[in-house]
Amino acid sequence: MSRRAFAVVSGVALLAACYHPRDTIPAVPVAALPGHAALTVDTSPKSDLRMVPTEAYVRTYLALFGGLAPLELQKRARGADGAQLFDTWGDYLATLGLPDYKTDLPRARETNALMLATFERLGAALCDRAVEHDLRGSKPRVVFDFDAPKELDVTAFTPRFDVLHRTFLGYPEKLAPGRAARFFDLYAKTLTRHAGDAGKTGKDKPKLAPNEAAWAVVCEGLVRHPEFHLY
Repeated sequence: MSRRAFAVVSGVALLAACYHPRDTIPAVPVAALPGHAALTVDTSPKSDLRMVPTEAYVRTYLALFGGLAPLELQKRARGADGAQLFDTWGDYLATLGLPDYKTDLPRARETNALMLATFERLGAALCDRAVEHDLRGSKPRVVFDFDAPKELDVTAFTPRFDVLHRTFLGYPEKLAPGRAARFFDLYAKTLTRHAGDAGKTGKDKPKLAPNEAAWAVVCEGLVRHPEFHLY
């Protein structure tokens, strides 16, 4: 054996002699530690749910209507219904919590039921007008960016609902298990309730077709969802 080979073998033998398995520390349950026999997890909310600032909602509604200016949005939202669906921005300033400098009204510091009802009224106006704009061949579609056949099963409903879910709540509907099925039930019941309206004429003819009314109700359900209002 050469000197070099002998040195390598000797080095390996020395390392093998020095090696010993690494010590392992056994796991100890937390409850076995002194003073940790009974532990409670505090899951209570540390602060109340809050509404997003009013200006953020107003910008959101303007964007969902296609990036319109407030006065133009007011005209679109009123449509042929006049004040029955949407009045003027000035009528909502105080209830939305915004300051009104003409009458020296300060900004509202806390939310209230009237404020939430006003946001729902704006949301209803948005959904009704968006249905009329998007589902009757207008381009580009702003909210209902899909076709809306008169009959849908839950399989065909889900990807269309996902479009609305992403628009209003900001994430895919599949991350909220069971929600698509519940909204499809709402859609189907609304469709059934309005099925008899299709043959009406004149003053009795409703503004929205049965499938349009069903999609408007789904839209309003998302606008009223706590995840759209609170954080």
